[in-house]
Amino acid sequence: MGRSILPKKILVRISMIWQQGFLPTSINLINQACFLPLMRRYVLLIVIILLGFSYYQDLDFSGMTGSIVASESYVQDQGSIQVYFCPREGCETAFTNFISTAEESVHCALFDIGLPSVQEVLLSKERQGLDVKVVTDNDYIHKFTYDFVREDSWGLMHDKFCIIDGKKISTGSMNPTNNGVDKNNNNLLLIDSKTLAQNYDAEFQEMWDGDFKKGEPVQNPSVKLDGVKIENYFCPEDHCAAHIKEELQKAETSIHLLTFSFTNDGIGDMILLKHRDGILIRGVMEARQVTDDSEYDRIIYQDMDVLKDGNPNNMHHKVFIIDGKTVITGSMNPTGSGDERNDENILIIHDEKIAQRFLQEFEYVYKEAEGKQN
Repeated sequence: MGRSILPKKILVRISMIWQQGFLPTSINLINQACFLPLMRRYVLLIVIILLGFSYYQDLDFSGMTGSIVASESYVQDQGSIQVYFCPREGCETAFTNFISTAEESVHCALFDIGLPSVQEVLLSKERQGLDVKVVTDNDYIHKFTYDFVREDSWGLMHDKFCIIDGKKISTGSMNPTNNGVDKNNNNLLLIDSKTLAQNYDAEFQEMWDGDFKKGEPVQNPSVKLDGVKIENYFCPEDHCAAHIKEELQKAETSIHLLTFSFTNDGIGDMILLKHRDGILIRGVMEARQVTDDSEYDRIIYQDMDVLKDGNPNNMHHKVFIIDGKTVITGSMNPTGSGDERNDENILIIHDEKIAQRFLQEFEYVYKEAEGKQN
């Protein structure tokens, strides 16, 4: 702890000045009465500065390296991450098997629930007496009208996640529909993590209680899962677009993007800036979503290697891959609605192995897009 290093004689002299008012005794008493309060304040200020300086001198800055950087605080956790790409890696089977493992509870926030296999496994778990709760968007509630489903009331509840037994989650871009698993390009992540499960369940409970498009910030945004750093955010309360831009800004060599809908100018600006910095930009965007307000034209005008997709259905990913080491994925399209209006979630995964899996998917989708261009 810091301590004063002022010599005792100086402290004594300061005390004497304070007692005497910092003025010679020969000065007119009236003038002295006027100036005494001012001088005492002046002396007090000097004392505070000197004491503060002495405290500063006594601190140990030997570990500093020239700049102050906020330390990252990650919650340590143990678990695993499995990644599936639809339609070529059996997403329906992986997802229904995942729900089938539930022994206590199944909490799902799903934009659409069109797969009979998913509906049946949810109902089966409810009949077994498990705590089964589902939130779905109001436009799709007619497909699954049981009493444990609550509907959204405004905008889109665009999430695609489930929490099993409070200790593992599913998330990604995949809607459990026939198109979502068999026709559209999607990703599905199955993650064993109690910390992430707590985050997602807290978000689920807010929506189950009727709090859509708002809520408390995520409790544990940074998790280290068996050494893998993961960031977790919910939109709109956690300002997802800002975190995406912040991560894109860190790119040193490359950015690969797969986007269903891309209209967010702020994220588009960051892509343009990184291109001008010499960063390699490659991408595929859903052709039907290339509209007047899309970022596609701005990107193409700068001669970036970005194509319209070649899937006759939908290229439905919402993915950025940075430097081949970091992946951003989830339910959020990089749009204004995705960031500010809809209920969404994103994960930022700092792991080269997972990033390479997503790069393989990128090349698959890119090759499909190239075929359409030719």
